[in-house]
Amino acid sequence: MNNIGIFLDRDGTINEELEFISSPDDVVLIPRSAEAIREANQLGLKVFVITNQSGIARGFIKEEELVKVHNKLVELLNNAGAHLDAIYFCPHHPEFGEPPYKIECDCRKPNSGMLRQAEKEFNIDLKKSFVVGDRIIDVQTAHAVGATGILVLTGYGKNQIEEIQKNNIKIDYIAEDLYDAMQFIKTKIKSNTSNEKNN
Repeated sequence: MNNIGIFLDRDGTINEELEFISSPDDVVLIPRSAEAIREANQLGLKVFVITNQSGIARGFIKEEELVKVHNKLVELLNNAGAHLDAIYFCPHHPEFGEPPYKIECDCRKPNSGMLRQAEKEFNIDLKKSFVVGDRIIDVQTAHAVGATGILVLTGYGKNQIEEIQKNNIKIDYIAEDLYDAMQFIKTKIKSNTSNEKNN
């Protein structure tokens, strides 16, 4: 199990969605998200946060401030018995800010740079892995590497449904929240493991 990654978007998936969180005081966990991460930990899965943070490029937040926000997220999860293996963030934007942040990069979702970094650092099998988020770009990030893409209806999730239907975008599973997504992940892993044994 330890080569399977669960890649989680941050705002609207683990913690409540606020436009450009810049203070640790703004970090509020979505109900049941810590429980979901704890279940992933107990299964031996690696859990990562992958988050676009163009607020850095736009000048809304500095990298040092983002570290404090992430420290608060880790603290809240740890207090609930949940553990993140790593947090990856993309500070870039192709149109806003100044170099080195104003660039076309490979890490800004739906590009797969953050997943590739985890693949390299933690020996993750991306095709067996899962990406969970509240936006279509999270699912597209999953499909770019052959992973399973799950949309949660927390955060911006509910607002994405119309666009998904209009553009016939493939979603592997639509979950009420991160905890619901985790139940799907457990079932899918069990099914995949069973199929591997039978082949």
